[in-house]
Amino acid sequence: VQLVESGGGLVQAGGSLRLSCAASKSIFSITAMGWYRQAPGNQRELVATITSGGSTNYADSVKGRITIPRDNDKNTVYLQMNSLKPEDTALYYCNTKARALLGYWGQGTQVTVSS
Repeated sequence: VQLVESGGGLVQAGGSLRLSCAASKSIFSITAMGWYRQAPGNQRELVATITSGGSTNYADSVKGRITIPRDNDKNTVYLQMNSLKPEDTALYYCNTKARALLGYWGQGTQVTVSS
């Protein structure tokens, strides 16, 4: 499966962005999806996940500001980010747990939040 991230950009603090992750085939019913981010000089961190059953989980740093909706018909998972902060600036990736463990990553999409 191929995963393509898009939707990043430059936004002012307090603004919103919606990232998209398009899968090349239907996998959401059989695997959980996650959004990760990596800021310069930092390790990649898991931001949000959604299981095949639709249960979601969020990192403490983004709870209340970020959601991970999914459109099964479009084979797309989103990351809706509101009330953005400069510390949200990072390269954002989507992935399955299996691909992440194997070290398979896409290009990611850059989010830059200005203060």
